[in-house]
Amino acid sequence: MKRLLDRIFRRKPTPPSRAATLPLGEADALAPPSRGSGFYHFISGSSLDTGRRRDNNEDALLCINVALGAEQAAQPLGLYAIADGMGGHRNGELASEAAVRAWGSALLGKLYKLLFGPNPQAAEESLRELMEAAVGEAHRAVTKTAPGGGCTLTAALVVGNQMVVAHLGDSRAYAVHRDGRMQQLTRDHTLVQRLQEMGQLSAEEAASHPQKSVLYRALGQGGAARPEIFISSLPNPGSLLLCSDGLWGVVSEDEIQRIVNSTDNPHLACQKLVQAANHAGGPDNISVILVRATA
Repeated sequence: MKRLLDRIFRRKPTPPSRAATLPLGEADALAPPSRGSGFYHFISGSSLDTGRRRDNNEDALLCINVALGAEQAAQPLGLYAIADGMGGHRNGELASEAAVRAWGSALLGKLYKLLFGPNPQAAEESLRELMEAAVGEAHRAVTKTAPGGGCTLTAALVVGNQMVVAHLGDSRAYAVHRDGRMQQLTRDHTLVQRLQEMGQLSAEEAASHPQKSVLYRALGQGGAARPEIFISSLPNPGSLLLCSDGLWGVVSEDEIQRIVNSTDNPHLACQKLVQAANHAGGPDNISVILVRATA
């Protein structure tokens, strides 16, 4: 098992002192927990809500935890994804569901063969390559299932204490640290974000801009998916938070991190976050996934 993971990660184990939460460079790679560190696993929660002003739910999510423990290696594995159907396009709800189903199916099929197949040493793809292929499958599924529609996708494959994150659109991934810091890991693919980066809009102007939800990158739109993919350490101690703009667009980061860090049960924390979004008016669908590592 350890040789298989080393083959997939394509690297030598990295000392724990190198672990960081900021996205790592291409030269950095995934490191399984060292023997003797004790077996641990992921606990996660999720919540999906229509909100107060919508009649249908165009968000979809996937949340899967797997634990594989053995004498030579102990690896928790998690697949987490949120997709938000694009408002103003046809079949937004079909697009988001097709995206998370296709992404999860593509990754699970590959990982099953690598971890449990008859010839595990035949692994030839890195986790980054697996993620790119899975996003491509999601893009094709959206194009086929909901022609003219589209959706965001923010997805994480977590193995051991590291994760690969793929992102298109304006759903977000955050690292929520136990010391109160909350770090946005993804960059919104919106017109106003691009204008901010070019210095043409301030943050205050962007927040109230009439085109703040217009995306320039999404699944189902254009000839090919162009996700941003990065490798990062799983926040520990802390939490990985994935959410649609129905949460981050109406609830402040201070309030989000307060709820996350004051609620031990991840599922209850997700429910509280949805309640906070609805208390703020619930103008959009709300989807939330919260992941923690625990011994």
